[in-house]
Amino acid sequence: MGYCKSLIMFLCRDQTILISYLLITNSVWPAKGGMANTGERNMNALPEVATIGSMAVPISSNRFEPYFDALVPQNVTALVGKSAYLTCRVRNLGNKTVSWIRHRDIHILTVGSYTYTSDQRFQANHHAETDEWTLQIKWAQKRDAGIYECQISTQPVRSYFVNLEVVVPTAQILGGPDLHVDKGSTINLTCSIRFSPEPPAYIFWYHHDDVISYDSTRGGVSVITEKGDVTTSFLLIQHADISDSGKYSCSPSNADVASVRVHVLNGERPAAMQTGSAGLSNSSLNILILMILSYLCSSWYLEISDTTSLSFLSSLSR
Repeated sequence: MGYCKSLIMFLCRDQTILISYLLITNSVWPAKGGMANTGERNMNALPEVATIGSMAVPISSNRFEPYFDALVPQNVTALVGKSAYLTCRVRNLGNKTVSWIRHRDIHILTVGSYTYTSDQRFQANHHAETDEWTLQIKWAQKRDAGIYECQISTQPVRSYFVNLEVVVPTAQILGGPDLHVDKGSTINLTCSIRFSPEPPAYIFWYHHDDVISYDSTRGGVSVITEKGDVTTSFLLIQHADISDSGKYSCSPSNADVASVRVHVLNGERPAAMQTGSAGLSNSSLNILILMILSYLCSSWYLEISDTTSLSFLSSLSR
C-alpha cells in the first residue's frame, strides 16, 4: 500500500490532483508527529485532520464510532408471566451490528433482528426513529432474571448491561391467620399487594367460596382500594353477626389468593384469644404490682423491727 501511494504521488505531482485523490479514497496519513489514523477516537470530538504540505485535509465524520445512550435505564423489573422489555439506544451505528447476550450462560440470543436461540420467547425489535434496540422476553419466568448485554460489533466490542428482575406479586391480609371480633362491631380486613410493577386490575373478596356482593340484602358491606407502589384493599362489614364468621379471601388479578379466618364472638373473649402486645398483659401487670407491694411491705416491716429493737435496747441501758 505504501508503494502504491508513493507511485501515485510521483505521478500526481500536481498538488490539487493529489488532494482530490486523498479525499476520494479517505486514505490519508497523519502529519509528522501526529497520531495514527486507525483505532479508537473520541466520538464527540471534531473530525481529525491530516496535513499535506501546508494544507489541512479533514477526515470524513461518517467514520465516527457508534456509542450507547447512557440515559437508558439499566434496571428493569418485570412481572412473572408478562413480557419483559430490555432496551439499549445506539447512536452512529453505521454498518455495525447490535446483539443481545444473556450473561448467565453467555448465550447469544439475537443478532440484529434475527433470533439465535430455540427459545421463541426471545425477540429483538429495532426502532429506527429512536435508535433503540429492544429485547423482548415473552412470558417472563423467575429464571430469566439476571444480566443481559447489548453489544455493538466494534473492535473491540462495546457493551451496555441491563439487569432484569422478575418479581412475583404477593397478597397478604394483615393480622392473620385468625382474627377475633365482637358481635355487633365492624369487621375490618386489610389486604396488601406488594412487589407488583403495576396495580392489580381488580381485587375480589370472598366469604368462604362466594364472592362478596357489595349490594347484597345484608347491607353494611363496603370496599375501599388505594392503588400505589403497595396496593391496599379494605373490606368493611358493619354490625358483625355470628353468621359472618368463617374464611375470608383476597384475590387480586396479579397475585395468589390470601386468606384469613374471622371469629365473631358473642360474649367475653377467652384468655386464649388474647394477642400479644408491646406492653404487659393484665395478669403480668398484676403480678408485678404484687411483687412491688410485697417488697415495700417487707422493707417497711424490717424498718419498724429495727426501730423497735433500738428502742428496747435503749430502755434496758437506762
